[in-house]
Amino acid sequence: MDMVKTQIRSRGVKSQSVLSAMEQIPRHLFVPEKFTHLAYHDYPIPIGHDQTISQPYIVARMTELLAPDVGDQVLEIGTGTGYQAAVLATMGTKVISLERIPALAEGARENLQRARIQNVTVFVTDGTLGWEDMAPYDGIIITAATPAIPPPLMQQLADDGRLVAPVGTAQIQELIRLTKKFQGILTERFEGVRFVPLIGEYGWNT
Repeated sequence: MDMVKTQIRSRGVKSQSVLSAMEQIPRHLFVPEKFTHLAYHDYPIPIGHDQTISQPYIVARMTELLAPDVGDQVLEIGTGTGYQAAVLATMGTKVISLERIPALAEGARENLQRARIQNVTVFVTDGTLGWEDMAPYDGIIITAATPAIPPPLMQQLADDGRLVAPVGTAQIQELIRLTKKFQGILTERFEGVRFVPLIGEYGWNT
């Protein structure tokens, strides 16, 4: 599909599993109906409740950094419309997705069902607290801007697990990847990004 060729592959995303998943998923099923004509364009799209669906390249980039393997259990913080979860599930992972806004969570469940995506469970909760009942997680992905990594998420990350998140101020962040090693936490920093704020006990208050 043109979106993958021109926006993702051409900008350096090399993971074949990421590229293949994003070629398979009908992205227009995961944007509000009035924006379906913009679904494959290279920018974020409003989804209501002051939230957005990330541009395709950012979804691909964060997924490649997370580098999930088939059979991994992944925790997603911020379900939105369910598109990121759909990408992860199509790559063969089991996804636990947390969304604080009930209407978005319900919409995401409907989108995932319509797209025939399985292996995604959506819960309505404060995502900054994680979901301890199903921990540990091989990967954790935060799809909103956080001032710091919420401590509960690091506690719920498995040994050798990876966490990818946009960390910084409410205005500008950088993508970071944390890998939980026996010796400590390996921190890697990548490009600058801009996400809506992560709201919750360990996020922003407003």
